[in-house]
Parts: sequence; C-alpha cells; structure tokens
Amino acid sequence: MLAVTAASPGATTDKEQLAVLGAGSWGTALAIHLAQSGHAVRLWARNPDHVAAMQSDRTNAGYLPDIRLPDGLQVTDSLEAALTGITTLILAVPSHALEPTLDDIKPLLADERLDLIWACKGFAGAKLLHEIVYSRFNDSCVPAVLSGPNFAAELARGLPTATTIASTSLAPAQRICAVFHHGNLRAYASDDVTGVQLGGALKNIYAIATGVSDGLGFGANTRAALITRGMAEITRLALPMGSKIETLSGLSGMGDLVLTCTDDQSRNRRYGLALGQGKTPDDALAGIGQVVEGARAVVSALELAQIHGVELPIATQVHALIYEGRSPHEAVAQILARAPVSEI
Repeated sequence: MLAVTAASPGATTDKEQLAVLGAGSWGTALAIHLAQSGHAVRLWARNPDHVAAMQSDRTNAGYLPDIRLPDGLQVTDSLEAALTGITTLILAVPSHALEPTLDDIKPLLADERLDLIWACKGFAGAKLLHEIVYSRFNDSCVPAVLSGPNFAAELARGLPTATTIASTSLAPAQRICAVFHHGNLRAYASDDVTGVQLGGALKNIYAIATGVSDGLGFGANTRAALITRGMAEITRLALPMGSKIETLSGLSGMGDLVLTCTDDQSRNRRYGLALGQGKTPDDALAGIGQVVEGARAVVSALELAQIHGVELPIATQVHALIYEGRSPHEAVAQILARAPVSEI
C-alpha cells in the first residue's frame, strides 16, 4: 500500500478548514492532496458503511485501494459535521448529483460565505453547472470550478499534475489556486468559467468515440483524427457560448481531451472500447461499474448544439450508438459518408 508522504517545501502556510463532499476516486484524491498540503480536511460520503470502512481501514478500498488516507483526514457521513466552521467547500459528486447536494447543504450554509468549488464535469440538462450553483448561492459564496487533465490515482500518489481553477474574476481564482497549489500539483487561475466547464464536460463524449475506434481495431491515424475533430466540435459549440479560445487550447480543453482519449484510466474511453468490441450500452456500463459522464453529456451537448445552431457529427454518432441502437460500424460509415468540407 502506498503511504502518501507530506509534500516538499512550498507548502501553504495558512491552514484552511475544508470539506470535500463525495468520496469517489476524485473526491478522495483531492482530500488526500489537501490534507497532505497542511489543511484540516473532512471528507464526506453518503453511505455510512463506506465511511465506517474508510475510518477503520484508512483506505478507500472501492476507489483508491492502494492509497492510505493521511492521519489528519477526517471521514464522516454527517453533512453538518463536515460543513461546520469550514472556509472552503469542494463538491466532487457526479454532475447529476450536484443539484440535490446543493439543496441538501443550503440550509446548513445559510449564514456562511465561503469558497465553493465544484470539481465535477458535466451538465444539468442544457445548463452548465455554474448556473445551478449560482441559482442556490448567488451572493453567499465565492464560486469556482476545478478542471483539467487529472486522473485521481495519479494525484493521490503524488505524481506531477496540473489543473485549472476558474472563477468569476482572476483575483478569487488566484486565491483559491493557492489552497490547491502545493507539492506536485500546479494550479493555474482563469476567469473563463464557461470555457473551463465546457472543455471538461464535452471531452468525455470524444473519449467514448476514441474508445469505440480503438475497440474496432482502427489505428493511430483514426485516433488522431477523432481527437482533432473532437476538439473542432468542442470549439464550434463553446465559442458561441462565450468561451475563450485560449481556454479551449489549454489544460481544461485540449489537455483534458488528450488525456481522456488516450489512457485507459478514463472510464469514458473504456466504455467506448467495450462498445467497439460489441457490448451493448447497458453491458458496457455495467462493466465500468461507475458513472460514465460522457453518456449523459452527449444528450445535453446535442441539445445545446441545436440551440446555438451548430453541427456536432461525432457527438451525433456517439448518441446514436448509445441511445438509438446504431452499431459502431454503421456510426463510422455515417461519418465517412459526410460530404468533404474545409477543415476550419
């Protein structure tokens, strides 16, 4: 078992009181990193049995079994205990659980003003997640989103990692970056909340497509084309929604897309691999055993594409594979049959 050691010089000196809600792999990795950075951290999970096992074994056996939880990291199933006296709140629940989680915590934070960071990637219907956060905590928190090319296990093991934290302006983003920026995690500030979210949500769709291609036995040429044209589709939708091109070419855009499309640590890529190898969407999902955000995100992406009048050919075929019974070979044929167009 890997015991995560305290990070080297450069640690933040101001100790924060933080809560991380969501004890999946990503929430646990963030909690480990923050605790090793010298902060007082509480990690919340909804399932009491899950919490009891983590308290007893000091590991999260279902998600990061080889990583020991730092001694100073508290684990609880009580929202009230997790939130009492905190200065920073990190939401690492799946995107579809963000809205009910915000409803659960709102009465407990009525008189608090704190930094509220969501580290989940996805949509709420045709809405971006910041719209859900703002609707509940319009003036009572400093909102920010954390996104980038980040696999949980690598962060938890202390491997060099970079991420982006975006808020409504650079000043709060930079201040929040200082909480995370420690040891082997380098945090970059942004004021492009929309772009950072869209990059993180949409890349999962193209990771599924790339997985399908590799599952079919196609080669590096196809993979490179899908990643590149996937980035074109992300840009085509994100720019009219207010994103900055610099964000889309950065860590939370191209960086996250490349990561998720090329490494089998990605659930979305593995889901696509299973589809390409002939499994049904239900069987492929059962084999992953965790949330596959891209399968949800593609529904929202196509709804947003219709609203903004843009075409997403690859995303359209991913949707057809998952929800319309189209076979992988038929989806490929549909893409190849499209009339030639200019690359831009």
